[in-house]
Amino acid sequence: MRNTTAFRIVLGLLMLFAQAAPGAQSQGPLADTCGVPPPAPGAAPVVPAGNYPVRLPTISLLGARNDLPNPFLPGMHWGQLPSGRKWGSTAGIATAPDGTIWAIDRCGASGAGGTACADSPLDPILQFDPSGKLLKSFGHGVIVSPHKISIDHEGNIWVADNGSVPGKGQQVHKFSPDGMHLLALGKPGVAGVGLDEFDQPTDVAVAPSGDIFVADGHSGGGGATGNARIVKFNRQGAFVKTWGRKGMGAGEFDVPHALAFDSRGRLFVGDRQNNRIQIFDQEGRFIAQWFQFGRPSGITIDRNDVLYVADSESRDGRASIGQPSLPPTGYGFNQGAQRGIRIGSARDGVVRYFIPDPCPYPYTTTSSLAEGIAVDRQGNVYGADFLGTVRKFVKR
Repeated sequence: MRNTTAFRIVLGLLMLFAQAAPGAQSQGPLADTCGVPPPAPGAAPVVPAGNYPVRLPTISLLGARNDLPNPFLPGMHWGQLPSGRKWGSTAGIATAPDGTIWAIDRCGASGAGGTACADSPLDPILQFDPSGKLLKSFGHGVIVSPHKISIDHEGNIWVADNGSVPGKGQQVHKFSPDGMHLLALGKPGVAGVGLDEFDQPTDVAVAPSGDIFVADGHSGGGGATGNARIVKFNRQGAFVKTWGRKGMGAGEFDVPHALAFDSRGRLFVGDRQNNRIQIFDQEGRFIAQWFQFGRPSGITIDRNDVLYVADSESRDGRASIGQPSLPPTGYGFNQGAQRGIRIGSARDGVVRYFIPDPCPYPYTTTSSLAEGIAVDRQGNVYGADFLGTVRKFVKR
């Protein structure tokens, strides 16, 4: 009894701390809903809350562990936006060489792609210090709907824009840390299969050599349409090569959603709809595929080759409202995997830790918890959440 009381006191203090933390008033209205819509008046779920008869297994069908230790405190809302502004959907966050944290926001809107920032006066690219204090912002009028953000070794900011309006979007943009626009790849507002076109680019990673790698694209997930490839450019933005196509085999993709390099220069690709990470050399030669990190929405690798993978989408044919509203297979299907952040080694693929999504199983159709992920110099983790917030997970 005494231990239970102590636990409740500690939990209460943590909740108060989270509410008082920078960013606690900036989360969007869906941030803590787990994506569950309010019930219709008078409607009762088929299965009452907390009584769902199916439980997640210790290991998913593809080998992702659900029972690993969690060395982090509960996530707290983070990132103090200007007065009156709330986080919209986000999937991108990254740490810069100077230790600051950069994130993208879809201008307060919920959703992905589309035209979230097309006519908005808000800046979608935001820089913070690790405490969550906003340092600067820019990008309005350039970005239509930001998807991921990355920082190169020189501190430049790269944003994949998978939105589209006439004359804007469907591009990858490079900015200086002060917001100067330096480079654009792709045809503005044009979706295509050409070597100078993208179809909803998702992420960009820059090698130490300056070579640029773009994951293309987001459309057609779970179907036979849409681009599914990696496109390589030199540091000046000239096309070098491309590899991959729609499929499930080695070197094939279905929604390549996230990119990261390890210390050996190997390119890690979050092949999300195939529920795996694929690893390549910089010429596109296949090295390995890993299923043990879950369904990868976001990837980052720190300087010690610790690999952090955000799984925000794993689901099956059940719905958290206890009603059979999801198809038994299809988009997001990854049976038996708990959502959350898996942490392990980019060197040998061993998964050691797991930050579980606090949202209850079975999950809804939407994403929850981190879709984008970053880690600071102290090893604290930042998760960019589709439901409209950024959470900071502090090491215990």
